[in-house]
Formats: sequence, C-alpha cells, structure tokens
Amino acid sequence: MSDSNAPEHLDAKHERNRQQRIEGIKRWVEYIKSESPETWGSQQNAVVNDQLDAAQSVQTSASHQQHVKDVAAEIIEASSESDAESK
Repeated sequence: MSDSNAPEHLDAKHERNRQQRIEGIKRWVEYIKSESPETWGSQQNAVVNDQLDAAQSVQTSASHQQHVKDVAAEIIEASSESDAESK
C-alpha cells in the first residue's frame, strides 16, 4: 500500500475541518443576532477564556501562530463578504 496520496487525504481532512469551523462560526453569528447579549455574553466569555487558557498552556511555533492569524483573517474576510452580500 502506497502513501502517495496521504498528503492529499490530509489536505482534504484539513479543508473539511476548516469548513466545519467556518460553519460553526456562521451558526454562532446567527445565534447572537437572534438572542440578546445578556443571553450569549457569558457563553462567549466562557469560550474565549477557555481558549485563552488552552493557548497559554501550549507552546506553539511561530509558523503555527501565523497560520492561526491567517485563518482568522480568512474568517473575517468571509464574514465581511457575507455581510456585504446580505445588505
């Protein structure tokens, strides 16, 4: 059995994961648009605080940090495009 298509399989998995994260973010945006800040504010704070704690407990490389920034920029760009289309 050859590993020749292992990189393609991994790339496809990463893309699926990325798309799932983006869809989750879109669902969250819809949720916060439909609920008051009093409802979702503490939930969002808990998620952010947990992620900050996790990030601080793990040492990451500069290239991984850059990758995270790049993904965040893509999400912001997609969100901006979505907002512009809905207006």
